[in-house]
Amino acid sequence: MKTENNTKNIVLTGMPGAGKTSVAKELSKHFANFNVCETDLMIENLEKRTITEIFTQDGEEYFRKVEKDLIEKISKNNKQICSLGGGSFINEENITNLQKNSIIFYLKTDINTIYERIKNETQRPLLKTTNPKNTLNDLLTKREKQYNKADVIIDTTNKTLEEIAQEIIKEYKKL
Repeated sequence: MKTENNTKNIVLTGMPGAGKTSVAKELSKHFANFNVCETDLMIENLEKRTITEIFTQDGEEYFRKVEKDLIEKISKNNKQICSLGGGSFINEENITNLQKNSIIFYLKTDINTIYERIKNETQRPLLKTTNPKNTLNDLLTKREKQYNKADVIIDTTNKTLEEIAQEIIKEYKKL
């Protein structure tokens, strides 16, 4: 199937800091007729508050419900490049909904790279711990089995955004 004829969504999953948002922006240069969506940003816009505020005020369970409802809606659309929040792929219902109309790419990134990218960020509620690197490692251990359910695994180690985008494009054309 050729890229220009394929209307399936491109969905990017992986750990917080894996580069999903940056890769989505890079891909948008190659898929001009696709919309870019970032689920965390969409949730913040829907809720009119930050992810941290949602977690603090209503808890992770509430956040995951809002996230699940949003993914159910967006998975019915075509021609999207969607960057998922790092934890959204732990929900089987999200995976099932996304698989109906998407090609899902897991951006596999090592913990050291992730930590270096996000160590100074303050808006990640699950990483507000005494040892964020250990927390990241624990999250990856818990989530990797789910991430591996993606259609394609892209190892991002030592690759530029353009190299990652080209690899995704190549795989997308095949499927």
